[in-house]
Amino acid sequence: MWGGRFAAGPSAIMREINASIPFDKALWRHDIAASQAHVAMLGAQGIVSAEDTAAIAAGLERVAAEYEADGVPEDWDLEDIHMTTESRLAELIGPVAGRLHTARSRNDQVATDFRLWVREACVAADDALGALQVALVTRAEEHAASIMPGFTHLQTAQPVTLGHHLMAYYEMAQRDRSRFVDALRRMNQCPLGAAALAGTGFPIDRDATARALGFAMPTANSLDSVSDRDFALDYLTAAAQCALHLSRLAEEFVLWASQPFGFVRLPDALSTGSSIMPQKKNPDAAELVRGHSGRIVGSLVSLMVTMKGLPLAYSKDMQDDKPPVFEAAGLLTLSLAAMTAMIADSEFRIERMRAAAEAGYATATDLADWLVREGGIPFREAHHITGTAVKLAESKGLALDRVPLGELQAIDPRIGARVFDALSVDASVAARTSHGGTAPDEVRKRVAEARIALGLDGVAS
Repeated sequence: MWGGRFAAGPSAIMREINASIPFDKALWRHDIAASQAHVAMLGAQGIVSAEDTAAIAAGLERVAAEYEADGVPEDWDLEDIHMTTESRLAELIGPVAGRLHTARSRNDQVATDFRLWVREACVAADDALGALQVALVTRAEEHAASIMPGFTHLQTAQPVTLGHHLMAYYEMAQRDRSRFVDALRRMNQCPLGAAALAGTGFPIDRDATARALGFAMPTANSLDSVSDRDFALDYLTAAAQCALHLSRLAEEFVLWASQPFGFVRLPDALSTGSSIMPQKKNPDAAELVRGHSGRIVGSLVSLMVTMKGLPLAYSKDMQDDKPPVFEAAGLLTLSLAAMTAMIADSEFRIERMRAAAEAGYATATDLADWLVREGGIPFREAHHITGTAVKLAESKGLALDRVPLGELQAIDPRIGARVFDALSVDASVAARTSHGGTAPDEVRKRVAEARIALGLDGVAS
């Protein structure tokens, strides 16, 4: 492949360190597609004869059929998917195969192939996030009024509904989708035709190849075209943020499935047992999603560090761009599928959730708010009065709404009998009617909006 420049071939070490075919064979469909677009353009521009163009196009179809049937062979002497395909094409159609590489380099070739692959990965992530959102919205609608404790610092804070809690993850998923869509928009430019780094003197039509491959336009600078991996970093950044959200959701399921919480029974299909303790039902799928998030973040850091010091244009370091992206995409796909199934198929123990909300003085803020509204007391003073009332209730082992009125009035005489209308968990939740609040009616509004956005009611926004 290197022609007459070298007197001897590469050493065994160089052969092994240089070969990327074990991982970049994943790009074979994209390599064939880009080659078909390129040769069609060469023929249309009169750079390659019509006869040779037809022979190359037919030969590429035969190579693709072989790959589909038998997989891509790994010959490390051929280094990568590009030379593997060109070599096989030459075996099938002879020396005319050499015309395929006219007016292109492996530099713009791999940049195009990889961009096509990452573009598909963005679409796949967006689709999978949509499926997760459907599961979240479905269960949130079911539990719009199911009361559970809301936490800060993992301490009981205020009552919320399970539907409201699940819809919080819907919003995270929505932002994740926006990041993948935004990345898609930025990467939708075609590097093919930039050649090695400086463009080409052949009269190529880069707009034609861009259109053929579904890009909005060709890239504008040949140096940037072959050295840009921002599109891969954009994907990994979106994937890492998405993985962090999935990890948080997974951690909640790990906590909720534990005996001290008991908020959820996980599906058997997403749990495992113990080799020694027969009573165990371990949340391994959730734990692995939590663990995968670290590997996805690691993939982002890996590529960032690879790219951080590279001068223009292409450097061989960039061959290491694909493994972290491929790994992250595989892990993200699994994680999204696991959490979607977990949301859809878990059994929420709403009676246990409600009992936990009632046990943690979660309506203390409602007492303070009542004092502000009904007694005209400054909030800071009301906060102090409420703290004293909670201390009293705790000493007696009572919920706030079970403390006798006389004892509350001994703390502050401005507390009236109507305060008990505000101190139940149901009243607390129902009162949170501000936009985006946890009141069941508000949750149902957000669910209805989400159903429209997802096209579940026949109308997509």
